[in-house]
Amino acid sequence: MMSMIQLTIENIEKYFSEEAVLDGVSFELSRGDHVALVGPNGAGKSTLVNIITGTLEPDNGTVELHPAIHVGVLEQQPEYAAGRTVWEEAATALEQLAKLADEAQSVALEMAEATGQRQQELAERFDRLQERLYQQDAYNIDYRIERILNGLGFVESEFHKPVEQLSGGQRNRMALAKLLLSEPDFMILDEPSNHLDIDATQWLEKFLAASQATILLVSHDRFLIDQVAHKTIELHQGTIEIYKGNYSAYMRQRDERNAVLRRTYEKQQNEIARLEEFVRRHIGSQKTAQAEDRRKKLERMERVSAPREIIAPRMGFPAPERSGDIVLRAEHISKAFNFPLFEDLTFDILRGQKWGILGPNGTGKSTLLRILNSDLEPDAGEIHVGAKVKTAYFDQHLTCVDSEKEVVEAIRPDHKEFVERERRDLLARFGITKEMVFKKVSQLSGGERNRTALAWLSTRDANLMFLDEPTNHLDLWARDSLEQTVRDYQGTVVIVSHDRYFLDQVCDMLLVVEPERFRVINGNYSTYQTLIDRGLAKEARVGLATKTEVAEETAKEKESTKASNSKPRRKRKFPYRKVDEIETEIAEVELRIEAIYSEMAVDEALRDGSIMKGLSDELVTMQQALEPLYAHLEEAIELN
Repeated sequence: MMSMIQLTIENIEKYFSEEAVLDGVSFELSRGDHVALVGPNGAGKSTLVNIITGTLEPDNGTVELHPAIHVGVLEQQPEYAAGRTVWEEAATALEQLAKLADEAQSVALEMAEATGQRQQELAERFDRLQERLYQQDAYNIDYRIERILNGLGFVESEFHKPVEQLSGGQRNRMALAKLLLSEPDFMILDEPSNHLDIDATQWLEKFLAASQATILLVSHDRFLIDQVAHKTIELHQGTIEIYKGNYSAYMRQRDERNAVLRRTYEKQQNEIARLEEFVRRHIGSQKTAQAEDRRKKLERMERVSAPREIIAPRMGFPAPERSGDIVLRAEHISKAFNFPLFEDLTFDILRGQKWGILGPNGTGKSTLLRILNSDLEPDAGEIHVGAKVKTAYFDQHLTCVDSEKEVVEAIRPDHKEFVERERRDLLARFGITKEMVFKKVSQLSGGERNRTALAWLSTRDANLMFLDEPTNHLDLWARDSLEQTVRDYQGTVVIVSHDRYFLDQVCDMLLVVEPERFRVINGNYSTYQTLIDRGLAKEARVGLATKTEVAEETAKEKESTKASNSKPRRKRKFPYRKVDEIETEIAEVELRIEAIYSEMAVDEALRDGSIMKGLSDELVTMQQALEPLYAHLEEAIELN
């Protein structure tokens, strides 16, 4: 049985000035497809999404969305009416469902008082409403809201916060929560993991991977694409190529495909050169006839195009001066603002190591980076910088480059001579070329400003670099290039990033900062994830860079574990019960609900208003009992 086609894109063209951003783009999406749309910055991904959603008209071509489906689009700049709480705003995504439940309740009450034909009509209407409510899981509304808000990083203390007090990132997370709650048939998601910490992103990717909805995903998060997408559409130079599989499969197929095309192209170019040389040498000679045959062969030859390759910037950091073995030592570092961020952080960073700092939003990762760079004083503890260490700091707001200067001037170092020609060559390696070098930094796109800041970083002659969200605004190919650059760099690097793929490719040490504790892990992000999957992350303060006695570290670990165990991350709301006990009770309640529906349908109940009212009251009681049971089950799964 063929899946229903939900979206048809036919020969879409879009021009800006005289440049074709989209040049004959055609594809279809069927029900349940999970598709990633990828391409370099400026390729037209957002343009194509805007055409699909109807916010932009194509110059040519058609877009057809199946009329029977509900399409949900992630808002990029959401607006909310003042006066609602976070919970109330989330619940607006389910308003129609709540109205349906209220209608069913009203019908049940009226049915209890009615008689005869009217009662029969109400009973049939009630059955139809109940079927719709069950299909849409209407009796677990509160559980669904709590699950999605928690998954996207909202804590219970924020549920009653007025929406007008939300930060920009929280407002975007609210928009995503409402979209997921509305359960559309077709989701269009443009950078859904923006503003999410790593835990929330992992929750989102599991949610989307399990979704039966059709998904069109635009994202720079390579792990997210890997987990969610079944198909990848590459948009480049106005046209598309479609690949089966996720990001990893796409890259592998693309490389293999381009390798074959490149060999075919080069082989044909050699043949063309050979034939043209024969014609040039022999036309007008005794071999003129043969030369004419070669010329006709050239004219008839179907030319093979060169593979459409996306060229990544080459980047690169210069080899730094050698520092001491211990590059930086943090001793008992603590910091708080209105509440504690971290306490008693102690670790050593050794020459050549690549450290990643990760943790939930609000745990002070960027603050810690500034403290390590001596830009901010800790409340307690000390930072000791090693011998011959020279630092450079890349901040996520890109203030390291003066926005009012021309690009070629903004990267000029103060400490050494660096002529314009050299600076332009350097910028070219970071993908900043031609007239861009004479623009003001403020006139650049986000990705261009980021690459300018990375070029500035390479002029600092640093052997210890602090990088705060260095992949922001970079496309997938620039991220790959930056990964290779950081891996090849012979100095020491400390990174804060939400890009798990980047941390996985680059880091050999991780500092995991969480409320009430920290952990140092000898390995990359995959190492950390493996520890979590095996339930060992709580014991993962291993591989410390110092040479402290093992006994001392073991004692410290026991103390840290004891402290963290005494303050669990989430307190129980319900008494301890085994998971299977709760699941059994849920099954019993759901069976009773089904039985009540059956009893409501028999003639005796339909004739007797008191019986119907009793069944209706019991139904409400059973439905209300389900919600806390599901919440109890989720807590037991997490904390038992």
